[in-house]
Amino acid sequence: MDKRKLIIAGMVGAALAAAAAGGAAWAHHAFAAEFDGKAPVLLRGKVTRVEWINPHAWVHVDVEGPGGKVTPWMVEGGTPNTLLRAGIDRNSLRPGTEVIVRGYQSKDKLCTPKCKANGRDVTFADGRKVFMGSSGTGAPKDGSDPNEK
Repeated sequence: MDKRKLIIAGMVGAALAAAAAGGAAWAHHAFAAEFDGKAPVLLRGKVTRVEWINPHAWVHVDVEGPGGKVTPWMVEGGTPNTLLRAGIDRNSLRPGTEVIVRGYQSKDKLCTPKCKANGRDVTFADGRKVFMGSSGTGAPKDGSDPNEK
């Protein structure tokens, strides 16, 4: 490969890396940009799927309401690394796992195609309760974040 092609290939690679980093930076947001601190939710249901992606993992939970109507929820957690350090991993959140999630609903409240919430903590069937949020995002100080001062 000649020198000119190497330079062009390097420039293209750098542009792609910058675009990817910009997308990740854009995707990370403060709590108040999307969620309502005055709209707490308590969700009881079964995990259907987990997206282990940065900057926030998403836990999908089917919540059964009155009359057996199931409502799908997307619950935003901290980064995958944050969840792992807190004790949440792929084995603890397998599809079918029953959980109770405490958090705050999104501002839009449309639930289309799914309801969204920011998760503060998750309680497992064995009673273990684990913080699942991101510290320092501006979420209400509700005692669940071990890093709150």
